[in-house]
Amino acid sequence: MPAAKKLIEVALPLDAINAASAREKSIRHGHPSTLHLWWARRPLAAARAVIFTSLVDDPDDPDALPAFVEACRQLPGDGPNVRAKGATPRMRLFDFIERLVTWEATTDETIMEKARELIRIATKGEPPPLLDPFAGGGSIPLEAQRLGLEAHASDLNPVAVMINKAMIEIPPRFAGMAPVNPRDREAGTAGDAKWKGAAGLAADVRYYGEWMREQAFQRIGHLYPKHKGETVIAWLWARTVTCPNPACQAKMPLMSSFYLSKRKGRNAWLEPVSNIDSSAVYFQVRHGNPNSEEKTVIQCGTGLINARGKKVKSTFMCPVCNAGIAKGDYIDLEADKGRMGSQATAIVTQGNSGRNYYPVTPDQVKVAVEEAPLYLAENNTPTPQQASRGTFASNAQGRIYGFRVFADYFTPRQLVALTTFSDLVHEARDLVTQDALATGLEDDNVPLREGGRGARAYGEAVSVYLAFTVSRITDFMSTITRWLADSVGRPKNVFARQAIPMMWDFAEVNLFSGRAGSWNSILTTQCQGITSFARAEAGFAEQADAASVQFSTVSLLSTDPPYYDNIDYADLSDYFYVWMRRSLRDIYPDIFSTLLVPKSAELVASTFRHGSKEEAKEHFEIGMLETFTNIRRFVRADFPQTVYYAFKQQDAGFLVRNSNSGVASTGWETMLTSMLAAGFSIVGTWPMRTEGGSRMNAMGANALASSIVLVCRPRPEDAPTTSRRRFLDALRAELPAAITEMKTGSIAPVDMAQATIGPGMAIYSRYSAVLEADGRALTVRTALGLINAALDEVLAEQDAHLDPETRFAVGWFEQHGFEKDSFGGADVLARGKNTSVDSVALAGLVESVGGTVRLIHWKEYDPGAYDPGQDKRPTVWEGSHHLIERLNSHGETGAAALYNRLPGDIAESVRDLAYRLYHICDRKGWAEDALDYNTLVSSWSEITRLAASERSRATQQDLFD
Repeated sequence: MPAAKKLIEVALPLDAINAASAREKSIRHGHPSTLHLWWARRPLAAARAVIFTSLVDDPDDPDALPAFVEACRQLPGDGPNVRAKGATPRMRLFDFIERLVTWEATTDETIMEKARELIRIATKGEPPPLLDPFAGGGSIPLEAQRLGLEAHASDLNPVAVMINKAMIEIPPRFAGMAPVNPRDREAGTAGDAKWKGAAGLAADVRYYGEWMREQAFQRIGHLYPKHKGETVIAWLWARTVTCPNPACQAKMPLMSSFYLSKRKGRNAWLEPVSNIDSSAVYFQVRHGNPNSEEKTVIQCGTGLINARGKKVKSTFMCPVCNAGIAKGDYIDLEADKGRMGSQATAIVTQGNSGRNYYPVTPDQVKVAVEEAPLYLAENNTPTPQQASRGTFASNAQGRIYGFRVFADYFTPRQLVALTTFSDLVHEARDLVTQDALATGLEDDNVPLREGGRGARAYGEAVSVYLAFTVSRITDFMSTITRWLADSVGRPKNVFARQAIPMMWDFAEVNLFSGRAGSWNSILTTQCQGITSFARAEAGFAEQADAASVQFSTVSLLSTDPPYYDNIDYADLSDYFYVWMRRSLRDIYPDIFSTLLVPKSAELVASTFRHGSKEEAKEHFEIGMLETFTNIRRFVRADFPQTVYYAFKQQDAGFLVRNSNSGVASTGWETMLTSMLAAGFSIVGTWPMRTEGGSRMNAMGANALASSIVLVCRPRPEDAPTTSRRRFLDALRAELPAAITEMKTGSIAPVDMAQATIGPGMAIYSRYSAVLEADGRALTVRTALGLINAALDEVLAEQDAHLDPETRFAVGWFEQHGFEKDSFGGADVLARGKNTSVDSVALAGLVESVGGTVRLIHWKEYDPGAYDPGQDKRPTVWEGSHHLIERLNSHGETGAAALYNRLPGDIAESVRDLAYRLYHICDRKGWAEDALDYNTLVSSWSEITRLAASERSRATQQDLFD
């Protein structure tokens, strides 16, 4: 019997997956991302959906496994897909997936076990192990393990390897074990429900983390004094340079803003007070409501304001002489010469009624500037600055501005604190081991790296998470941490984006305060994340280059490779690695054998690293081809493999519009070319958006999927070649059905072009080569252009089924949008559509006045005057745009009420017209109109569901009456 297609090859409840992925970004408590920061981490919801649908059949496929089809029939039938589209096995499975991808499902064992059961049925009791050779933040291996698969994660980056070990490898070894610390020891025993999964491990991390804080406070607490009896939350600082005015030479503060707080009723800001005699600037704290002129000055700090009241980038004015202007080049030079300093500007405390803001005092400055280095010297505490002298911060981390070694990112007091806590990780490890032995845990002396499960290994395991806490706290505890003067008043972490930006003024957090950015705050969120780990299935994480990694088992592949030149992971993770290495190199000496993160083999097209764009491109292309060629040897032929690709705005120009736009995505093209050359065939593409559900807020970045999931299978070795003409014939023959299928799934118009790549590339990649007339191979770039052109043709062919007036409106819209043009041109177009301008005007679609014609915008419609039942010239165009008006003014319920009043043939055509008009807007760059059509289709499932529900209620009422 032929094998059925897996669900991911046919259809997905994409809206629900995208909505769950977007919502996940707001989840903080208990999310695995709280374990440690990683950049561009895949949403758990998307990873879970992709893995699950790669393993289960499409239950509507006639060749689907009967037992699996029956299991789908037994799924609940009360979800929105079943209600809207019928109780087919696929629709029941869709409703289950919509529950499976929610955040709540991660702790709902009933849903998760049902997912594992469906996977076991679909795989005949033999779920394949999963392989992720670019494991990164670990979302994919973690979700594989959660779904009952054996997970294999590898990465070249040591920080990523440790994140994966902490998520999938370490917790299962100690699953269900009661904590060993004396506080929680009597609260339960191994096997008790209280210590299910990694709960016991999390309890120990919390206890020994709190012990570390107490020990650290005893040693360095005097460096964090209170102010006026109140606990200090943060000390605020500004960098300084010498005023370039020769007559001044003051130490001028570089401040991006004077605001301290914008909380309603409790505004606070700094007012500089200059002393010309001493060439110094002091700050007073002011409260109240500044006037409009003061607001501009406060908002800009010492930044130079231009004539329009806007801040000039990286340019500051001296508040002493009001003449010296320090520009970017001057500041760079001063910093590189070691002449950039810093000045305390304010103190933030926690009072009885909230945040309080005070000017700095000499005693507070003395502790921070003088006592901290003395303490460091007296105790001879090694620091990264001493241990790694000569180890430079890489260019991605700002070699300019004087950041030459990693210690330069931290104040002296921060270095003392971080090295103190790093030392305490080692002490805590010994204490955990002793307590574990006291509870009777085996003393086998087998280290964690060799698979140990005894007291030594457990002590090392707990210390891994404590080392993560030290590493994580550097995200809030450096001179790149800024103060957010919002309604709360709080520190903002370093990696708010995928870079280390320069902060002119910064916040030095009190890590003993218990507030945001403090040790206990980080520890608490981390422990909440740990409790979500620990499945019975084994997990394995290793450090390896994806191009040469070896696996002993044939696996299901799901991976998220680097995206050309998007993110320099190795350069960024050095920031954490230098601290993690200090605590963990004796536990994992091989992983932490290098002073910094390995970079030469990293698959990133870094011009800085490789010398030129051409060399960087060649490195990426060769590496990707070697990687997919290597991976091809380990993947299962009976399951589709999945690869994520981050989608950027320049990709849209290449893929969505046309191949002749002059905008090309080298990364995207390289990814596809490498996969095809390695012997894979693309069978599907799914846009996964994590920035705001399925509705598009604007064209451009927000209109694009965060990533595209490529679905592929190994191509047969004996795949034939074909010609360009036959490739085009196959596109025209097969693409219409695929597009109809995607519309049935209510895929948003903004996603249609990307999703169409899947079936189009499935045709292209089923052949070993597609040949041009001269015998040359047709390139991936050309194939993508032809696929997009074919999409245009399919959407345009739907015009034939529309009424003549709507066909005219579509043609006019494609040429002129809602702008007016000559009557003569309109007359020619109307005759070609078998209608007349007068007829179109009588239908209410256009305004024809003074020799010009224009389409009437839906915003001009009078909704009260529109009665579809009484309309003598009903058109799909008018029905569509009245639905848009009603959706915008009355929401989906109002749109559903109007939908029920539309003639049946028009109602059925509205969605197709919206796809067509969106595609025109996208090519033309008409963002606002595109949003209208995308929103209509995105809401279509709910509109039709509400409409059907209203009809059902009306029918029941008629029967009752």
